[in-house]
Amino acid sequence: MMVKACIFDLDGVLCHTDEFHYLAWKRISDELGLGFDRTLNEQLRGVSRRESFEIILRYNGIRLPEETIRYAMDKKNMWYREYLLRMSPSDLDSDVRPTLVRLHELGLLLAVGSSSRNARLILDRLGITGMFDAIVDGAMISNSKPDPEVFLKASKSLAVQPSGCVVIEDALSGIEAAKAGGMNFIAYRLHDPSLEKEVLHAENFGEILKLVTASIRRAR
Repeated sequence: MMVKACIFDLDGVLCHTDEFHYLAWKRISDELGLGFDRTLNEQLRGVSRRESFEIILRYNGIRLPEETIRYAMDKKNMWYREYLLRMSPSDLDSDVRPTLVRLHELGLLLAVGSSSRNARLILDRLGITGMFDAIVDGAMISNSKPDPEVFLKASKSLAVQPSGCVVIEDALSGIEAAKAGGMNFIAYRLHDPSLEKEVLHAENFGEILKLVTASIRRAR
């Protein structure tokens, strides 16, 4: 693959806010008398807020009025943002910033492609917003992963063809989105039996750098 740009998923790759999502969904589920646990929370990874709540409702086998659904989503997001405000640059894994710097030095463009509407807030709290050439978040798309919209918009913002982009993802929905968009991808800390054996895997950012660097050398 001839890599010209890297598009990073946010949660689970650049940062880890799964626990904040869980706590916020748990609070609103408890308030509404809905069943919710960590196993169900895993199904919400990479999914929009609306779709996440619909998954919770289906799990509980009930329907709620639109007014209640909007209330629940707003309340969940309010609590989630409160948790996010506790974040700081110290919450960034030590190898993330050096890797982003090195990728830029290699001449690559960098983008974030996330279904989260809070992506910019999170990046600001971590102090890495300025390290990306483009940021596409949930407020800019109509369809969440596995639809490729978020990655295709990031590719367009970078003025790089999809085939020249490599997506770094930690969820199957994101991998499917990258495939659907005609992009290369690296499965980050994701070992699912449904993935083909030849899929590139990385357990840390150092491995991401090695894989991308190797592809650039082969292309040259």
